[in-house]
Amino acid sequence: QEQLVESGGGLVQPGGSLRLACAAHGFILDYWAIGWFRQAPGKEREGVSCISSRGATHYSESVKGRFTVSRNNAEKTVYLQMNNLKPEDTGVYYCAADNFCGGNWKHNTYEHWGRGTQVTVSS
Repeated sequence: QEQLVESGGGLVQPGGSLRLACAAHGFILDYWAIGWFRQAPGKEREGVSCISSRGATHYSESVKGRFTVSRNNAEKTVYLQMNNLKPEDTGVYYCAADNFCGGNWKHNTYEHWGRGTQVTVSS
């Protein structure tokens, strides 16, 4: 079964760090762009970052300079390093796959959505 599985979420204090992982199961990650999204309670899902198959990266303005996306195709995993976390970063984080990121990456038609991992930033 082709799917993405997120892990690495948890509870962290403001200013702390987490590293999320998005692991591909049942398909070759190399040819896919991977997008990260998050959804806070009562809010719409929003795009966080995207990494192309060649490693080009995109970030939303709210996380630029704090989050770093990377990929290890040999491990079939994409990572999202999140530093200097803020309470407004709280939410369920999802990863999904598309053929490319592009300038409109937040609105691409992604597939192979994972089930998400909870990130809570609170003191």
